[in-house]
Amino acid sequence: MRLSRRALVGAGVLLVVMAAALVTFAVTRSSGSVPSATTGSPSTSYASAPAGSAAPGQAASPGSAESAGFGRLGAAPSASAGRSPSVPAGARTITLVNTLGERVWAAASPDKAHPLAATEWVLEAGQSVIVVVPSGWVGRFWGRTGCSFDASGAGHCQTGDCGGKFQCTGSATPTTLAEFALAAWGGMDFYDVSMVDGSNLPMWINVSHSVGKDPVSATGCVAAGCTKPVDCPEPMRAGGGACKNPCAAFGGDTYCCRNAWAGREHCIPAKWPVDYTQVFKRAEPYAYSYAFDDSATMACKGGCSYRITFGVTQ
Repeated sequence: MRLSRRALVGAGVLLVVMAAALVTFAVTRSSGSVPSATTGSPSTSYASAPAGSAAPGQAASPGSAESAGFGRLGAAPSASAGRSPSVPAGARTITLVNTLGERVWAAASPDKAHPLAATEWVLEAGQSVIVVVPSGWVGRFWGRTGCSFDASGAGHCQTGDCGGKFQCTGSATPTTLAEFALAAWGGMDFYDVSMVDGSNLPMWINVSHSVGKDPVSATGCVAAGCTKPVDCPEPMRAGGGACKNPCAAFGGDTYCCRNAWAGREHCIPAKWPVDYTQVFKRAEPYAYSYAFDDSATMACKGGCSYRITFGVTQ
């Protein structure tokens, strides 16, 4: 996520994102630095699952793991069935929703200064879970696919893997990311969907209880288009249906924005031999497609809550 951002208007007041916010929310973007998955696998087909959502903690138990036989392990649900979890003053709720026709192992990056109760949740098709996130939290949510874990929580995921662990500390590329910096500046939250590090699952974010209007529709659409699977070129394909970013796929200073191509003023995809960022922009027009795609940053002020949907527009 990059927060040297566009001006944002909410409740008739022009909110200028200061340089301090950029420093606060400059999450690492070392494109291609993490080994990518094996190439040559076909793209995943994202079939829609029945719409329905289970009670917090019931659909996907925070702290639980699933073995290769999909036996449930770990802690009990953090919220009673049919009841919302307790939300401390200033905290946000983020609802994770799986509308795909496959199991998703949702994950979050830890923030030691603002810890979460759990960093992993197993979502069956059509299920959801509510996560309470403290004010000031800076981090990412993402989905993992094709996972298998033993009783100790060791294992592997085809995409979005967390170093072979069920309890996540960070994801391997290529992965679609939902990025947040809560109460980052002036009481405002900043958030976005990022495909800078490639993609593995379609995803969009909705916001509610805010001063302004949600920039993304409930079905994952903006004026420029809706959410659909990435049409990944063969050289960019990775295992499990994931899609690498141009740097990981092709290397070189141009696609990696290094040396003469470094920095905002020189990293201009329109000047590349092929603008591969459009692979991601066509699939999710509201998302970051490269490191300086700053118009993709969104802001919220006024008791915000969020909904991350794994799915495509129906």
